[in-house]
Amino acid sequence: MRDVQSGPADVALRIDRVGVKNLSIPLTVRDRAKGRLHTVARVDLSVDLPARFKGTHMSRFLEALRDMDTTLDADSCKNLLLDLRDRLQAESSHLCFFFTYFLEQRAPVTGSAALMDYSCFLRGVLRNGEVSLILGVEVPVMTVCPCSKAISREGAHSQRAMVRIEAQCLGMLWLEDLIAIAQESGSSPVYALLKREDEKYVTEAAFAAPTFVEDVVRGAASRLAAHPKVNGFRVEVESFESIHNHSAYACIDQMDEGADTAHTALDGSPACGR
Repeated sequence: MRDVQSGPADVALRIDRVGVKNLSIPLTVRDRAKGRLHTVARVDLSVDLPARFKGTHMSRFLEALRDMDTTLDADSCKNLLLDLRDRLQAESSHLCFFFTYFLEQRAPVTGSAALMDYSCFLRGVLRNGEVSLILGVEVPVMTVCPCSKAISREGAHSQRAMVRIEAQCLGMLWLEDLIAIAQESGSSPVYALLKREDEKYVTEAAFAAPTFVEDVVRGAASRLAAHPKVNGFRVEVESFESIHNHSAYACIDQMDEGADTAHTALDGSPACGR
């Protein structure tokens, strides 16, 4: 049958990325405590398209994803990127897996256990024969305002903040490490389940460690810089202020120049201007 896609383009321009978005697949993610965790991922796949081709072969993206090892790690992502490049006769290939990661968390005093859910992604690019992988996660934390505490006779305003981390991986990088880095950088972690004894502890511990949004982003950045499996990072903190009708925001971007610079929000939209 006639291969229309491989014919000449009406306008001979190279396309940077062409492919498929919003595919859904069952997926296995590595869990440091339990070995494996089953979840569902939303997947975007793309390649570049040379100027000489009219179109790409969309079915080949689905075939490559079908043949992929569905345990998401560095090896499976590298193999998928290579397969996409070869199947579609491209020079570069791109992937992004968006998924929810569940982690059991225990309350600090009673030890009551409950699952916390975290929005995550793994983004990969194959360019010039080299693979770059970036792991991302959103982690809620609690912050207590140092200024409010210093000027108030009683109490201080506190709020939830979101720490968004993107880390360029050197080998196996655990999501648990990135989650811990975010939690250690706020006034307190956020918990799914707290009894009264736990709530008392969390409140007092948070008020003993007040943090501006600037403190949180600097703390997370310094911990990421010291991590042996992180080769570059971008960390954002957005504080949903309890006494203002706006958010406070801070960002430190130490992403390697060779990394894929197209930032991706964890909801799948372009992360521009946040």
